[in-house]
Amino acid sequence: MDEVTPEIDGSSGTSGLHVVLLSGLSGGGKTAAAKLFEDLAYTVVDNLPSELLPNLAELVVHQPQRFARVAIVLDVRAGDAETAYRAMRGALEGRGIRPQVFFLEASDEALIRRFSETRHRHPLANGRSTQAAIALERRLLDPIRAEADVVVDTTDLPLRELQERLFARIGDLQPDRMTIQLISFGYKFGIPLEADLVFDTRFIQNPYYVPELRELSGLTEPVREFVLAQPGATQYLDLIDGLLEFSIPAFADEGKSRLTIGIGCTGGRHRSVVFAEELARRLREEGHESVEVFHRELGRK
Repeated sequence: MDEVTPEIDGSSGTSGLHVVLLSGLSGGGKTAAAKLFEDLAYTVVDNLPSELLPNLAELVVHQPQRFARVAIVLDVRAGDAETAYRAMRGALEGRGIRPQVFFLEASDEALIRRFSETRHRHPLANGRSTQAAIALERRLLDPIRAEADVVVDTTDLPLRELQERLFARIGDLQPDRMTIQLISFGYKFGIPLEADLVFDTRFIQNPYYVPELRELSGLTEPVREFVLAQPGATQYLDLIDGLLEFSIPAFADEGKSRLTIGIGCTGGRHRSVVFAEELARRLREEGHESVEVFHRELGRK
């Protein structure tokens, strides 16, 4: 794996410090993510008893050279995960450090498959089926997910792409500015779990059935021209743009730090890609500085 070293801008609140709170579903990829943070010379603290979390915050503040980069894993193993999370976040923010919260999740099918393949027991099993344990865990962790700065669906995410998704957001913490993420996807592979809004482009004629366009992606000019020339395409973009113009400030006023928008078509390679790229271009032209685009299915074989 190539080493990637992102620049840390010290946006946690205390100059030179960057603290990550890493949470998510069991089997969602936290172990892999923690190893990726270790590769960046973060001190990774996993499954620390909640009673010791304030002490850890003191160490971070008073030994900045040793703990300049810290990633703290918090999940249901802590017992009351929400209480542990709020205790840690409160201890850090009370000392002038704004942590960046990452949350990893996956579909129920993917989680069940991972538990079956690894033969690991879900930490909330206790007589429950794996499906029931996952459902309970989702409920328990939902308050943390709701406050996360970055939510990543790892259902079909290879390790390299997980690395890129995480590293692209490290240090990108600006409380006064909401990050907008556009994800193109294929309905045949499922709706992205992290999507707050979803728009369907399947009414547009599919380039897949045009022989000279089938093997191209929505990132190419021939496919882009074909899609945008279809009846209703520009009007649909205008309608979505208008809705976002209304809703983005409302989401920001509610304190939302990220807005994830899913754009779907059948396979996720043509129409949704064109629409996601076009919407990103419009949003940037309208003054939204933090706009990201992720094409989920383009890396799929």
